[in-house]
Amino acid sequence: MQIFLDTSDVDIIKHHYQTGLIDGITTNPTLMMQAGRNPVEVISEISSVFSGRGYHIGSISAEVVADSAEEMVLQAEQYYSIGDNITIKVPCSYEGLKACKELSDRNIKVNVTLIFSLSQSILAAKAGATYISPFVGRCEDNNINGIELISSIKKVFKLNSITTTSILAASIRSIDHINNSFKAGADIVTLPPKIFEEMYHHDLTDLGLAQFDKDWKKLNS
Repeated sequence: MQIFLDTSDVDIIKHHYQTGLIDGITTNPTLMMQAGRNPVEVISEISSVFSGRGYHIGSISAEVVADSAEEMVLQAEQYYSIGDNITIKVPCSYEGLKACKELSDRNIKVNVTLIFSLSQSILAAKAGATYISPFVGRCEDNNINGIELISSIKKVFKLNSITTTSILAASIRSIDHINNSFKAGADIVTLPPKIFEEMYHHDLTDLGLAQFDKDWKKLNS
């Protein structure tokens, strides 16, 4: 059971990485460009954050954006040359799956993203994907049960002894999405930093801490 953060903000990543609870990062090149950052430089910075612990190098998904498999593979070179913790993210399309097969044959980790069906997950696993990313929230937007999709993928993978491809639940929008994704068999959940912060907050915890603080002050008065 692993937790990834879905962000390209290096400062936020550094802050949450200090908890020791973050296992990887998924990024979006569009957001990096909008922020005026060079995606390769950002990925390099994130990679260095995780390289600080030899036993915990994590997985940094760097997305390639191109029309052909050849272009995707070429674009991927500038990322996977950064370090061992880089995973190349490709779309679940004809060209994306071709790129996945070529990269995985070279022992380069690949995250096949934009998964919305069981058949897509089967093809991605067959292409050698290290991770597949079913989009829970976006499934719901299109009247597809994303949690049931994860459950179906898990069942098929188990029946067919697929152990080298991990299910990475993405498009997470709530705590329920996290809980239900893991219940359905997701190996990893990638979530926005805001949702990660919500995971450890609870009103009853806050009330309990306030009471403990009050009792401690009374004891020492």
